[in-house]
Amino acid sequence: MTISVGDKLPETTFVTMTENGPEQVQSKDYFAGKKVALFSVPGAFTPTCSAKHLPGYVEKEADLKAKGIDEIACTAVNDAFVMGAWGKAGGADGKVTMLADGNGTFAEAIGLTMDGSKFGLGTRGQRFSMVVNDGVVEQLNVEGPGEFRVSAADYMIEQL
Repeated sequence: MTISVGDKLPETTFVTMTENGPEQVQSKDYFAGKKVALFSVPGAFTPTCSAKHLPGYVEKEADLKAKGIDEIACTAVNDAFVMGAWGKAGGADGKVTMLADGNGTFAEAIGLTMDGSKFGLGTRGQRFSMVVNDGVVEQLNVEGPGEFRVSAADYMIEQL
């Protein structure tokens, strides 16, 4: 079952890269008491994700916060080391929290996986964005295969 607007996010564990190494983050704790702009990419360092998706949220951080977003987060079915390196390479430090979903547990729990096998990626999370308020989905934008439009930072800003 795919998550919908009004649903509470499932409890799962992400991993973030910190100066002390990888640290687990419980979804219920991370999303509690704040409004989060969360976006998902099929893979760190992949073309659209690196050229458009992450840079859009990095560049539009102030605009999103001006619209009531407390925090911006990116998730992908990649390990914390890759997500940490990609965040640094993309200028996300201090602007976008990189939430590694290394085993795809979160993507699977919300019903938004995709089969990237023909690209050598295996099962990944779909490209999407959502606004999560205190753990509840307020806005959900899922891209069609190969598309990049409704999960972009500019689109989210227009919807807020």
